[in-house]
Amino acid sequence: MTQSTVLNRRGLLGAGLIAAPVLAAGRASAATPNAATAAKPAPPPQSGTIVSAAAFGIAPSADRDQTALLQAAIDQTTAKGQALALPAGTYVVGGLYLRPGSRLIGAPGLTVLKYSGAGLGIAADHAKGVRLEHIRIDGGHLPLDAQRSNALLTLSDCTDLTLDDVHVVGAGSNGINLVRCAGRITGSVIDGARDAGIFSLDADTAAGGLVIAATTVTDCRDNGILIWRTEKGHDGTRISDVAIARIGNRSGGSGAYGNGINVFRAADVTIANARITDCTYSAIRGNASGNIQMLGNHVVRIGEVALYAEFGFEGAMISNNIIEGAAAGIAVTNFNEGGRLAVVQGNLIRNLARREHEPVDKRGEGISVEADAVVSANVIEGAATAGIVIGWGPHLRDVVATGNLIRACGIGIAVSGDTAAGKVLLANNLITGAATGAIRSMDHAKAVGAELMATAAPKHVVLVGNVVG
Repeated sequence: MTQSTVLNRRGLLGAGLIAAPVLAAGRASAATPNAATAAKPAPPPQSGTIVSAAAFGIAPSADRDQTALLQAAIDQTTAKGQALALPAGTYVVGGLYLRPGSRLIGAPGLTVLKYSGAGLGIAADHAKGVRLEHIRIDGGHLPLDAQRSNALLTLSDCTDLTLDDVHVVGAGSNGINLVRCAGRITGSVIDGARDAGIFSLDADTAAGGLVIAATTVTDCRDNGILIWRTEKGHDGTRISDVAIARIGNRSGGSGAYGNGINVFRAADVTIANARITDCTYSAIRGNASGNIQMLGNHVVRIGEVALYAEFGFEGAMISNNIIEGAAAGIAVTNFNEGGRLAVVQGNLIRNLARREHEPVDKRGEGISVEADAVVSANVIEGAATAGIVIGWGPHLRDVVATGNLIRACGIGIAVSGDTAAGKVLLANNLITGAATGAIRSMDHAKAVGAELMATAAPKHVVLVGNVVG
């Protein structure tokens, strides 16, 4: 937050940012009466100043709708290049429209725009340079008009966008919708959305793309953050230092809902240093999302695959993550759909439990890969089914697993024994406490034959320097 946005009394008076008249410093004295030094009213607010809503006769009130008054104030201040300051309190609104350059500034943690239940929440279209700072938008869990908007805050074709310390709570659908937008969401909170917390569709890459940083998303009933594109292509959204917790699966299905972060068709997306806990399905799920990076995230208590790259992706970097508790730690799969090319390195993964109640997809696997992948320097402990799973039937090509530590798992490394499978190099891995074999050949989910460390491995599997304890 810059100095110009500080809304304490001293900051506003010192910077001359209050629209109400103030007295000039050179008030005439009895000793030197002089018309030139007599008190004069301050000039009208100039471009770039911050104007209090009080100057428009607006005062906080939780009992009456102030949409029309606030809309007029937004329109007038925006037209003059001014920011509108909303003092602490609650303002009932139902359908505010932001213009290009609109800037609303509240008192941190104290200014609330409460949705009335009528019309839209807050919206902007083709509005460059919109700024919302220190504003709480409370949807009250009221339903939104699905034909007009499915988010409490809807922004379309808005570039140079800034949402800083914006709290969106109790949205009756999505919390924030961004369509073809570019800008930053920082230091914000989205809590209790009926659907997704943040939904970005077709981020405007030509205008710099989207950054989501130091933001918290909690208690959303279907998804946390969605980064989607209408067609596969470059997106480049950067998500960092976010906290996501308690994401549900209200709409059901087998993975479209219930994810902390879901990236769909969007390439070149980075998710780094996030803490993601208690998601019904995945912490991070990339679907047909090429060159996705999942770096340094901490993931706890996930219902299905914690970190997932699936279906038609090309390129995944999954490194230095900590995963504690899931049905599967990391899955890089669907070579049958074109999913290929990955590095899975330096991850700490533990406590992967089987879901015995599931008829087919029980998991309990630490890391699963299929094609054109390197799996190295990972530590895996307590994977009920297998520490590392390589290939699925014939869907296997060019995999290297080297330098991994695998402890107290069912099978240490399970590798497809299908005659149509491609080459696999297993080198310098340390496997201890594998209950049903250190390295086993698999027919899909079923182990076949003897322990490979004690017999001849299939021709496509090369074993070098592995140690079993």
